This record gives sequence, C-alpha cells and structure tokens, in this order.
Amino acid sequence: IRYLAKHNHWTTFGHASVKFRIKAPIFVARQLVKHQVGLVWNEVSRRYVDDAPEFWAPKNWRMRPEGNIKQGSGSMAGTTTKILVDSYFDKATNDSLDAYSTLIDQGIAPEMARMVLPLNAHTEWIWTGSLAAWSRVCKLRLDPHAQAETREIAELINKGMEKLFPIAWPALMS
Repeated sequence: IRYLAKHNHWTTFGHASVKFRIKAPIFVARQLVKHQVGLVWNEVSRRYVDDAPEFWAPKNWRMRPEGNIKQGSGSMAGTTTKILVDSYFDKATNDSLDAYSTLIDQGIAPEMARMVLPLNAHTEWIWTGSLAAWSRVCKLRLDPHAQAETREIAELINKGMEKLFPIAWPALMS
C-alpha cells in the first residue's frame, strides 16, 4: 500500500468510499465544493427546510495581508477593530434573519426568502468520495495557506480517514 501511494498508483485507492455529513457556513461550503473529481455532493436545500437558519460567527477577525497578496489573511485584528467589526457583523446577521423571518411569515416561498440570508448561514451536505479523492482534498485544504475555516473541515475529514484507513491514509498523506 505504501509503495502504491508513494508512486501515485491512485486507482487502488479509488474503490474505497466514505460518506461524511458536514455542516458549515455557506462561504466554507463554496470553497470545498470546488473539489469535484471522485466526489459526490448533495446539499440540504432551504427550499424544503422550514427550520430557523443557524449562523456562524468568527471568534477573531483576521486582517488583510500586507503587500500585493490577493488571498489569505494577515495578523489578528486588534481589540478596538474587533469590537467595531463584531457590532457590524452582528447587526447584518440579525437584520438578514429578521428579513428572512418576515418574508416567511408573509407567505413568501422559502426558495425565494432564502435570498436574503448571508454567507455565514449554515448549510449541510452529504459528501461522498473515494479514498483517493479525500486525500486530494485534505492535501490541499490542510496546507497552512488554505483558509482557516476550510482547514477546520479538512482536519475533521483527516481524523475520520485516519480511523477508517490506518495504513492507507498515512501512506496517501505522506
């Protein structure tokens, strides 16, 4: 198994399949759904779900990186900035929830009312993939340059795969 993984004989690892049920903010889901090869994604739709939306909020805010870097994060925001940004963030999230609830209360179809929800609203999906596909996802999303919030999901996948494939997974991830 180690030899096959080391020499990129991926077809051997294309037969084992694992399914995860994941709940994360929409902005994280949109980064992860870009991984398509060897994976199947089935997302719960707010068209059919009447329960109240749930929202994610960061514990800390990261600043934009210095220089001409187009992606990624810099240092943590200071206390004064965090307090200000938290206030705007909370207001925007609460306002969107109020708007959504009002639209639903007025009889607007959930498939239309959901348009006012922000990207920090949670979504849920079943994500099924081969051992080979999961290793590609984790190798990319566990990189220190990957967005912290997507790394958190990749860490959970990585831990699950380590338990299920104690020999093949370390070989694929090395």
